[in-house]
Amino acid sequence: MTTRSASTGLGWTPEPTYEKPDISVRATTAYYELMAEVMLPFLDRRLLNLFRCREGKCYFQRSRAHPPSGRDFREPVHFEPVLQKNGRTEDYLYVTDAAGIVACAKVQTVEFHGWGSNAGAVENPDRLVVDLDPGEGIGFGDVRSAALQLRRSFDAIGLDSFALLTGGKGVHVVVPLVPKAEWAEVREFAKLFCTALADGVPSRFTVALRKDQRRGRIFLDYLRNQRTATAIMPYSARARDGAPVAAPVTWNELEKIERADAFTIADAKELLKRARKLKSWARAKQELPALA
Repeated sequence: MTTRSASTGLGWTPEPTYEKPDISVRATTAYYELMAEVMLPFLDRRLLNLFRCREGKCYFQRSRAHPPSGRDFREPVHFEPVLQKNGRTEDYLYVTDAAGIVACAKVQTVEFHGWGSNAGAVENPDRLVVDLDPGEGIGFGDVRSAALQLRRSFDAIGLDSFALLTGGKGVHVVVPLVPKAEWAEVREFAKLFCTALADGVPSRFTVALRKDQRRGRIFLDYLRNQRTATAIMPYSARARDGAPVAAPVTWNELEKIERADAFTIADAKELLKRARKLKSWARAKQELPALA
């Protein structure tokens, strides 16, 4: 792990107006060339939103047409036509091999964000993600403790869950699923689960969407589990100063980790070694149980 000063975060906006972080295309491409094989099991055929930094600005590449710079992507990057609410289709990006990951990096992709479903089974999520987003005044120790509480709650209903350091401020609790349930069912399950936790410990958790209602509490973001929503992918770099990485960890490791951006692209060799020991991370064949 790399010891660094605190990172500067970049918020989400639909317009390409982010300031470019201090990360070079050469550095991120070299990182992804090294890490592509261990990333592939998580990215393979998964619909992607790519966070790209070019010409001094950063923006999300949501599909081939949005923004039009999607024309930069050719094989080995692929496209899946996905029906939109307006009845039209949009071509979303996906990769099937390490070369596709590296090809994305070479056109200024810094971050890989994935849908909860894959090309060919777009309407059936294969994971549930709860994003633990700390409100003002909440430290990582509180987030860590909360993630462990979520694990116990998932265990209690028969679901295996896994921890991902986001490379930002929080932790994602990931629940792999057999791709059987549809989006509405997975979203409703996540909403009921998170709402029950927030109702049980309102001083600690909230599902309130307004940021001014989250101070001193942890926002349980269940909205990652709706169609077109994405979450940062394992081993993706983050477009933040110092180039932290979203890193899978075991629950035992999480108890000792002090920050969500504990790993950076400079730790690539260590991350490779860790990946070989974490082959079962987010691997479980399970379906959503009924919630009373």
